[in-house]
Amino acid sequence: MPDDAAIALGHTKVPHPAQTGAGFVRGDHNATYAAIDLGTNNCRLLMGAPCGRADAQGFRVVDSFSRIVRLGEGLAATGRLSDIAMDRALHALRGCAEKLARRPVRGVQAVATEACRRATNGPEFLHRVERETGLRLRIIAAREEAELAMESCGPLLGDADRRVLLFDIGGGSTEIAWIRVRGAEPPEMIGYMSLPMGVVTLAERFGAQCFTEVGFSALVADIAGRLAGFDAVHSIGREIQAGGVRLMGTSGTVTTLAGVVLALPRYRRPLVDGQTLDCHAADAALGDLFALGRAGLAAHPCVGPDRVDFVLPGCAVYAAIRRVWPAPRLTVADRGLREGMLLRMMRADRAPRRRHLRA
Repeated sequence: MPDDAAIALGHTKVPHPAQTGAGFVRGDHNATYAAIDLGTNNCRLLMGAPCGRADAQGFRVVDSFSRIVRLGEGLAATGRLSDIAMDRALHALRGCAEKLARRPVRGVQAVATEACRRATNGPEFLHRVERETGLRLRIIAAREEAELAMESCGPLLGDADRRVLLFDIGGGSTEIAWIRVRGAEPPEMIGYMSLPMGVVTLAERFGAQCFTEVGFSALVADIAGRLAGFDAVHSIGREIQAGGVRLMGTSGTVTTLAGVVLALPRYRRPLVDGQTLDCHAADAALGDLFALGRAGLAAHPCVGPDRVDFVLPGCAVYAAIRRVWPAPRLTVADRGLREGMLLRMMRADRAPRRRHLRA
């Protein structure tokens, strides 16, 4: 059985839908699926059930969990996951396992990303996770990260879109996908790059420099230089000038910028997810955040003390993307790997049913 085929919850195995052969049927809206994303900074669980038509790309949220674990803390300096970081992540994953054990689940996928990809002891840590929690996590490649982000953001595309430049600013890396929109057909990723710079790695490397104009500007210039080759290969700048290109971001950085633009007294996902901002307004929000300084960011309702060190590094990545690709508007997506995994599982579970109906 493949590594991602099942996870063990106590003495119970929850099969991956690809191994069950069980088809999703119209009205079977109680089937619950679960997705776990163990990232460099956060551990997240999302549980959902299909809703709408049997072929709709939608689900209702059944349960969720998110905790800052800082798994990648110190990784850039040592090349290894630290004991204290692994303990934090294990504690969060135990919480995920407990939630999964409380209800029947049709399918589960659990993945680990950049921190476990880079750490020399990443695979060893995941074996420990399986022993202690029953959760079997799979380390995914950067390309699959980009594909899952594309999957989750597909419903936000418009009829006028020819191309999408999708970026996901993570804790340990930034994934950028160049996507062809094909009408009724699923979007096609025609290019991607993984930039080994995320909010955690940048915060550790540059720290207080991000809070100074000179340091922030130097970081933006460095990142922009790393993006130039990808732009040259795909002529993205010229495509943006021609029109029909949507710039879309999925990360805490862009959702924070949206919260500032919308002047939200506290962050509210329904008001942010799918919102399209004028990029000049988003740029102004970045300037407002920078002007707050550390204390002001900690007190801001859309930031808070847990994220104060990571907001400006993320803003530097956003600013570099804007410098290289000056699109007029930015679509904000509060969705990502977990939503992409849920949609994939639901679609895979529907496929046998569709084949049966055609037979």
